[in-house]
Amino acid sequence: MTPPDSNEMLLIRHAPADHGGRLCGRTDVPAILPSEAGLAPLRGWLSGCTRVVTSPALRCVQTAGALLPDHARPTDNRLWEQDFGAHDGLPFSDLPDLGPLPRAALAAHSAPEGESFADVAERLRPLFDELTAAASDGPLAVVAHAGIVRAALGLVAGDVATGLLFEVAPLSVTRLRCHPGGISVVAVNWAGPGA
Repeated sequence: MTPPDSNEMLLIRHAPADHGGRLCGRTDVPAILPSEAGLAPLRGWLSGCTRVVTSPALRCVQTAGALLPDHARPTDNRLWEQDFGAHDGLPFSDLPDLGPLPRAALAAHSAPEGESFADVAERLRPLFDELTAAASDGPLAVVAHAGIVRAALGLVAGDVATGLLFEVAPLSVTRLRCHPGGISVVAVNWAGPGA
């Protein structure tokens, strides 16, 4: 498999979270990592990354350590998952059904004491701009959450709410090519070489 291009930003969602059937935006739970053999193809493909940055969440730190063991892996608080406020920690079955909301209203919605998806995108925007510039120095890996990947896709599309159209699988890679004219989306939910 061809390695990532030198101008790619690789947004990696953490391995499945050990959430116990509860919403865990800011709740710090561990990752359920696959076997070493299961990680090896993606780990090998990522080995050429020149820089790695990760969310401080344990599930992201563990995923980054398993996939990029030979790299420095600084954390950045701007990569935390959406703060779901009073809904964080609730069983999935107890969460309100927000499906009927139009996409723009859903992006603006926040749980009590939480932040909206639009807030997440605004929190991410300055870091995303920094990382986009840094991606020109070699492939850059970002290990974070589904909400962060969706927010990045919304920023690329020029409409934050558009990011909510995407489902982001655990341990998937969203590949963005960064060039002087802007950013193009190479792949979403890419499972790695041989998948």
